[in-house]
Amino acid sequence: MTDRSPPLRAVRIEPKCPTCGKPADPKYKPFCRKRCADIDLGRWLKEGYRVPTDEAPGEEDLDDRGGASGQRG
Repeated sequence: MTDRSPPLRAVRIEPKCPTCGKPADPKYKPFCRKRCADIDLGRWLKEGYRVPTDEAPGEEDLDDRGGASGQRG
C-alpha cells in the first residue's frame, strides 16, 4: 500500500501594509491608511526607490542621439 497524505490547501494570508506592517485596509489597499499611502508616494516622488546601476546619469541620452559625436539623422 502507498502512504497518501491529504492534498495541500491554500492558506490566505492577510496582506500587510508595506509602509508600517499593519493589516491592510480595503479602502487604501495595499496600505492600512491614507497616511501610509502618502508616505509611499513621497518616497516615489523623491526617488527613494532606486535601482543601483553602473551607468552615469545621461549616458542613455547620448545613445539615443547617435553617440557623443552629435550625429543627427
